[in-house]
Amino acid sequence: MVDGSTDGTAEGLRALEREEPALKVMVLPRNGGKGAAVLHGISQAAAQGFTHALTMDSDGQHPAASIPEFMARSQAEPRAVVLGVPVFDASAPALRVKGRRVSNWWANMETVGLGIEDSLYGFRVYPIADLVAVMRHQPWMRRFDFDPEAAVRLVWRGLTPVNVKAPVKYLKPEEGGVSHFNYVRDNALLTWMHLRLVAEFIVRLPWLLRRRIGK
Repeated sequence: MVDGSTDGTAEGLRALEREEPALKVMVLPRNGGKGAAVLHGISQAAAQGFTHALTMDSDGQHPAASIPEFMARSQAEPRAVVLGVPVFDASAPALRVKGRRVSNWWANMETVGLGIEDSLYGFRVYPIADLVAVMRHQPWMRRFDFDPEAAVRLVWRGLTPVNVKAPVKYLKPEEGGVSHFNYVRDNALLTWMHLRLVAEFIVRLPWLLRRRIGK
């Protein structure tokens, strides 16, 4: 999925697509955000009969070598959402590592501790029908709020979170690492997201507590 990239990525992938018949490249005309791109891609996959989709970032952070493990865990538990748990090395910015703890705390509060170990790592396997269902009826989850809100809402929907550790690498600019994370804009978006989720959480709390007790 190419989400409105203007750096030649689409052209390079189109060339690779011609050499690899199994590769399907989708190019969106403008950048609509990660969640919007994922929704477009999984909708196309569902139309072709696929039931699950693995997502990973294209900036080199996520380990392609771990894909077989993630897919195997999903095949073993089809009604689970497989969540990557990042194992950071020295390349990880300390502010990003510490800051994600805040979002993780809120995600676990909103799901009464039902098992989300990391709410922000985008290396995951989703049951397509469930993810489409939670995204289709509300306008959010289209940008940086996608990963944490998807995890919370899928647990609310009754899916089991399965956590799998995977290394994460923050590449330097000279290594090709480019981050579009904006501390002000994206943290404001996450704050608004958690305010919305907490409001819904209050209504869902009795059911969540029953599920937690019966776990």
